[in-house]
Amino acid sequence: MLPDSIPTVTVTARYLSPDGRPLSGTVTFRAPAQLTFPAADVILGGPVVAALDAQGQISATLPATDAPDMIPDGWSYTVTEALSGVPAGRSYQIVLPAAVPLVDLADVAPTDPSKPNYVPVRGKSAYEVAVAEGFEGTPADWLASLIGPRGPEGKTGPAGPPGEQGPQGERGEQGAPGAAGLVQSVNGHRVAEITLTAGDVGALDQAAADARYVRPSDVPVTSVAGKTGAVVLAAADVGALATNARGTAGGVASLDASGQVPAAQLPAVAAPAVPGTWLPDDYGLRAWSYDLGAGSRTPGDMPSEAGRLYLVGVPLRSAATVSKAAVHVMGYDKPNSTVTAAYLGIYDKNLTRVAQTANVTAQLPETHNMGGQLAGLPLSAPVSLAAGSYYVAILIKGTGTAVPYLAATNWGATSTTSGARAADVNGVHRWLQTSSTTLTTLPASLKLTDMTEGSTCYWAGLG
Repeated sequence: MLPDSIPTVTVTARYLSPDGRPLSGTVTFRAPAQLTFPAADVILGGPVVAALDAQGQISATLPATDAPDMIPDGWSYTVTEALSGVPAGRSYQIVLPAAVPLVDLADVAPTDPSKPNYVPVRGKSAYEVAVAEGFEGTPADWLASLIGPRGPEGKTGPAGPPGEQGPQGERGEQGAPGAAGLVQSVNGHRVAEITLTAGDVGALDQAAADARYVRPSDVPVTSVAGKTGAVVLAAADVGALATNARGTAGGVASLDASGQVPAAQLPAVAAPAVPGTWLPDDYGLRAWSYDLGAGSRTPGDMPSEAGRLYLVGVPLRSAATVSKAAVHVMGYDKPNSTVTAAYLGIYDKNLTRVAQTANVTAQLPETHNMGGQLAGLPLSAPVSLAAGSYYVAILIKGTGTAVPYLAATNWGATSTTSGARAADVNGVHRWLQTSSTTLTTLPASLKLTDMTEGSTCYWAGLG
């Protein structure tokens, strides 16, 4: 197969006997010498012999005789026919220019030996002639050069006959109203001055209307909502809430994303009538683990010096923005003891940390006393919490013998309160502690499998 860079011409022919039978034999195409194509790095040599098939046909693909950069150039093929039953085979010359990619020998082979050979020759195009004559530019430039300046306008010829009427066009826009015209008639009346009756316009006359309807003027208003004169009604006059009551306590509620009424819009709840019942709000808190003053209370040890993290379950009854976590600290003696790190935090029921304090060592009371004090320690940033159960995390590390004490209730292994430390309906336990004793900060998340329930149950709150 010849390289694509060499232009080719396909030569076909069919040979039949006078009675229509296919002939057999060969047709040979010879170039004058070896052909060299430097651009394609190809040298072609030898004749091309095409054998007639069962239909007496041949087909041969040959290099074009005007292929560019071919050595030699300006030559023609010698065609020699050797056909069975035809004793004197013909031999003639043909040129195969690339401009004629398909040639049938029946169109170019000579039939009269006295006539010269027929060779298909492609003539030069008009553009090529122009370039040969000195034109410079592309074919498009040459075509553009053929357009001369516009000539003078000719005389108007005689009018032609009228053409056929075309289809009706679309209806145009309605024009502006014209000047007022004269009234020709009103409801069928054609007199200079027309007076229409109720019947002319399909209405009841006054007498019929009085007989069928009660006019408002016949029933005077004496008061509106108990008011007389120029009455202006307010929302309360018709048993409604004012528009500015939306989103206020006791007003029209604006539900939050969970479909609940925000706590700030709930009506105020009266304090319980049970003496001695204290609520987190009484301490300035949102929620706590239990009432510090309810039941017996045994001061518990501080969280493990070895780095144990304690979790205290705290139920948050309504959504709130929390800015501090609280513990009840008994104090500790300095310089006999030193707190080296103290952190509080908040974890959700999945044990993922949602908030924490900075190191609050400096904010812990230093003097040990039996009464102690409630320490509300600020979070690094306030956090908005939905209603649900959470854990307050406590991690305190120190050195010495008299380390801080935190208020706690000691349920112990023999507690008579069955299930007091079990998980609530949300899966949140009341008290947990880590098995690890090497923690120095609050982890971003915890695993329940790494936690155990401690017998010392610290108090904690959210504020």
